[in-house]
Amino acid sequence: METEQKRNGIKKRKKAIQRRRRKRAKKILTIMSVFLVIIVAALTVAGMTINKKVQETNQKKAAKELQIKREKAKVEVSISMVGDVLMHNPTLKSGLQEDGSYNYDHLFKNVKKHMENTDISLANQEVILGGTDLGISAYPAFNAPQELGDSLVQSGFNTILHATNHTLDKGEKGVDSALTYWKEKHPETTVLGIHESQEDRDQIYIFEKKGFKIAILNYTYGVNGNRIPEDRSYIVDLMDKSQMEKDIQKANELADYVIVCPHWGTEYVFEATDEQKEWTDFFLKQGVDLVIGTHPHVIEPVEWVEDGENKMLVFYSLGNFVSCQDKWYRMLGAMANVKLLKDADGNVTVTEYGVEPLVTHIAGKTEYTTYYLKDYTEELAKKNKIRNVDSSFSVEKLKELSKEVFGDLYQEQ
Repeated sequence: METEQKRNGIKKRKKAIQRRRRKRAKKILTIMSVFLVIIVAALTVAGMTINKKVQETNQKKAAKELQIKREKAKVEVSISMVGDVLMHNPTLKSGLQEDGSYNYDHLFKNVKKHMENTDISLANQEVILGGTDLGISAYPAFNAPQELGDSLVQSGFNTILHATNHTLDKGEKGVDSALTYWKEKHPETTVLGIHESQEDRDQIYIFEKKGFKIAILNYTYGVNGNRIPEDRSYIVDLMDKSQMEKDIQKANELADYVIVCPHWGTEYVFEATDEQKEWTDFFLKQGVDLVIGTHPHVIEPVEWVEDGENKMLVFYSLGNFVSCQDKWYRMLGAMANVKLLKDADGNVTVTEYGVEPLVTHIAGKTEYTTYYLKDYTEELAKKNKIRNVDSSFSVEKLKELSKEVFGDLYQEQ
């Protein structure tokens, strides 16, 4: 009996031990399962974190590459223009050489470096380059040696404006001679405002740099009463609203930016006239972006105009680039400077603009040139022959007038 009880006790203890072992094993298994779940979860989170970091790195790299592409897609264009290249007798004679030829490099020597480094460098060629065969002449019916064109090109000018009131001073022959000269001697130079055919007149000139397209148009208010041939109405571009509207519309279709260079206004007036303001409104409504004017022979203001839909920068008059007229203020001209930027989205903005006052210096044949006003000294002014006819000429007066007309845009140096 006692032995039976012992055996039963042993069995019970064994079963209890087995139960404890099974319970312990189950507990261990549960702990291991939980631990395994934790490890798997941790690895999953770690993997997700790594993937996220890789994804973020790739996104940053892609964004940086896109930014680089957008920066490379930007295109900058610089524009500079000077006013009237006005050739009276003393100016014409300043280029006459001993062998009877002409050279006018001296007139442009101080702006040459700047123009050579400008994308679009324009000069208003006030008088026709009919050449010596038609007779060199000054006011009132001008005609200049074609060597003047050589000097313009040699000095960095790549765009010549010929639509002025003096375009037909030598009639059709003068225009034809000038066109032949430019075509044969400097085919790389852009000549605007005069044409050899209707087909040529109907073409809109487009300057292009890396896909940035800029249209440039040139017109004159008239030709001093000279007859325009009925069968060659295309010979010079006149300020006719109907025709200009068609030209500007076409220009806007072809280009990203449109420039109009009108020969307009009233001579020797320092402010824009009502007529110039009316034309400005017309240009603005047509979608022109930049206007640079000539003809008054004196400087006029610069301003932005807008109508809620369009915005336009206007240089009303740059005055004379070179002059020997008989008043001190007609010796003062200006250079218009504009920098444009076309971004990756095709938007064009004016990043910089300004004026650089210029002064014609006449002190003998070898000292006939145009200076930046900032480089012009009172010592030079005292030698300027303009003082023989207008003793009030001085650097101080030139600076005062520049400030009066251009306001804060003129920074005295």
